Amino acid sequence: MSPEQNAQPTPDNPARKRRGRKNPPVSRASADAFNMEHVIGPRAGFGFLDSDRMDFLKERVLRLLEDYGMMIVHPKAHAALIKAGAREGSEAGRLRLPRELVHEALAATPKSTTLAGKTRAFDMPLPRPDRGFILRTGTGGHGYVDPRDASYRNVDLTAAGEIAAVADTLDQVGFVAHPFVHGVPEVTADIHSYARITNGTRKHVWMQPYQKENVDYLLKIAAIAAGGEDQLRAHPSTSTITCSFSPLEFKYMDTEVIIACGKYGVPVHACSLPSGGGTAPLSAPSMTLMAVTEIVGMITMAHVLSPGLPVIATPLMFALDMRTGSALQSSVEALQAASLSIQLVKHGYGLMAHTYGSGSDTPDADHQSMAERAMLMQTVALSGADILGGIGQLECATVFSPVQAVLDNEIGAMTRRFLRTPDISDESLNFDEMMKVAVGGHFLDSDHTVAGCRDQFIPNVFQRMGRDDYEASNRRGAFEEARDQALNAIANAPENGILSQDQQKEIADLAAVADKHIVEVYAGNVDTI
Repeated sequence: MSPEQNAQPTPDNPARKRRGRKNPPVSRASADAFNMEHVIGPRAGFGFLDSDRMDFLKERVLRLLEDYGMMIVHPKAHAALIKAGAREGSEAGRLRLPRELVHEALAATPKSTTLAGKTRAFDMPLPRPDRGFILRTGTGGHGYVDPRDASYRNVDLTAAGEIAAVADTLDQVGFVAHPFVHGVPEVTADIHSYARITNGTRKHVWMQPYQKENVDYLLKIAAIAAGGEDQLRAHPSTSTITCSFSPLEFKYMDTEVIIACGKYGVPVHACSLPSGGGTAPLSAPSMTLMAVTEIVGMITMAHVLSPGLPVIATPLMFALDMRTGSALQSSVEALQAASLSIQLVKHGYGLMAHTYGSGSDTPDADHQSMAERAMLMQTVALSGADILGGIGQLECATVFSPVQAVLDNEIGAMTRRFLRTPDISDESLNFDEMMKVAVGGHFLDSDHTVAGCRDQFIPNVFQRMGRDDYEASNRRGAFEEARDQALNAIANAPENGILSQDQQKEIADLAAVADKHIVEVYAGNVDTI
């Protein structure tokens, strides 16, 4: 021991206080989808847009809507918009929206909402008070990678139940989207999938209607799962996607979603899915302009058709691989477009913002997948997104992997902590002790270290073992840990779901009525897939 370390306490070098078991530092649980950060400060940010570029794009949004317009095929919506001040465009069905109406809609649209769970413990304020984000699972995927043996099959109702079981255990995942299921009538696949998912999770469920006739059935199922229409209005435990049909068209069904959700008070995610080189020009800024114009158009429609309806801006950005024609969500061009669009809707318009925060263009949960989704999540999180979607999805949002979902949950937890802006102060620097540290000294028993070590991020899946332990475990890594966690979640899920028997029967009866009604509507054009 050096003389400095063995020195007696003096006024200039007081004895270091040591904590005993009677006075331990406080350990705090890490933030997740439902628990806020205990350290709240500015959110770290990144973006390509300065104020001049942002203003330029906002002006182009207004020009497109005012001078060119958007195609509206829903008669009721068309008439309501004309009454509100819209003008006929250059072709039948196209409406031009005056900028005064657009500004009025943007100002009136709620800038916050609550995405409720089935109990208040799973409610999520949006935006989050701690300036963080929430994750959601991938939606619409047709394929499923079985966590037992990595085999691939079409998503069926069993797979949908397993998706819900795994997602219900992931603490960073705030809500669950239903996939596209096979083994049921194609035109009611959304009804069967939504019913299975909502019976499998206590969390908020994201609804994606596939037919205009299905919208009311889906909302009735949501009301049953919530405990009645009044409960659904008070605590909206579902929210619904409404999509544009790029470029600048809106289908009857998606307009009907806006009207129906207004009746139930259910938030909508105004979703644009442009493909650069296909339904939008091939550049990141032009994809951004297309997506944001369509979203602002939907916000204007919602303001006229369902005043006061919460609308979450949801640009989902793709770029075509011009060699193959394949859509890509994790290419450099798509990443730039996602960042630009989130920055514009969040910071340019002050809207709630949602986009893909995970996903890969590879078909497997491999090295490429981990690199692409980590880069995507960090990019859009730094750009300001409130919701990061696509947890568990592969092959450009067409496949779901429970193992990948568990790994994504870990990336989400790391990203959440990464966004926490570090405090810069003498206290955070432990500056006083740094000024007095002895030659050969250390900070292992510093009060600063003891307090800080309980706030370090501790991974749940990612491994930090040394080589000897790694070899002794037969080279068990994060993938194997994630697979076991997914299988454990599936094995321990309630066998009959979480809803009561009465609720399950009422939903099953309603789904049977929907099958009969909607299949008859599409008689001669329906297959069981």
